[in-house]
Amino acid sequence: MKRYFFKISYDGTSFFGWQKQPNQISIQETIQSDLSKIHSLEEISIVGCGRTDTGVHAHEYFFHWDYKESIDKENIKYKLNKMLPKSISIHEITEVPIDMHARFSAVQRTYIYLIHTSKNPFNAAKSWYINQELDISKMNEAAELLIGEKDFSSFAKIHTDVKNHICQLSYAKWTQKEDKISFEISANRFLRNMVRAIVGTCVDVGLNKLSIEQFEEIINKKDRQSASTSAPALGLYLNKVKYELEL
Repeated sequence: MKRYFFKISYDGTSFFGWQKQPNQISIQETIQSDLSKIHSLEEISIVGCGRTDTGVHAHEYFFHWDYKESIDKENIKYKLNKMLPKSISIHEITEVPIDMHARFSAVQRTYIYLIHTSKNPFNAAKSWYINQELDISKMNEAAELLIGEKDFSSFAKIHTDVKNHICQLSYAKWTQKEDKISFEISANRFLRNMVRAIVGTCVDVGLNKLSIEQFEEIINKKDRQSASTSAPALGLYLNKVKYELEL
């Protein structure tokens, strides 16, 4: 058995997230269906590096696929790109050790969240429009409080089967250039809805609805109800996935 890593990107606007689910169109199911057609197999199962929610995008995403024999990687890439919708692109296929796992072997993930402050029809579907002045300096003060190994229960989706809410955040920073604002955040792992909950709460700091002291209290409370409403999915991008083996 051989294991192949596929490096892809996708626009998540028209999908109900990565993971296959009943009666909905997902990225996983779309790729599996076309990969099955190429190999004339009834069913193919692929394993993604994470579970992006409905409407979330990915500049870089990996999944792995196990197959009994060697494949023509360039030919598979060409055929898949011809078959898949324009919103999904296959960039590279690499054979990896059989014990390398797309999800569990990842050592760091980086997300980017985009906000625009001037109405722009070309940003409307890919960035959160906020027509108010944001205090980026205060938002960065809040972001600095996230760095380190912490319990992020206050920013995690409730009623999931995840028992451990400890994550090691290595980077979190807001930047602004004219009417475009971006937030970059890196960690060894992320909880469901975590980045969007952090963004929504940081924005309330930037709007002076929350103080830095209140933001710190929210982290320490470990209670999702204490944090702000999650930011819309449309502005969120999985930007980079890092493995010990460079891909």
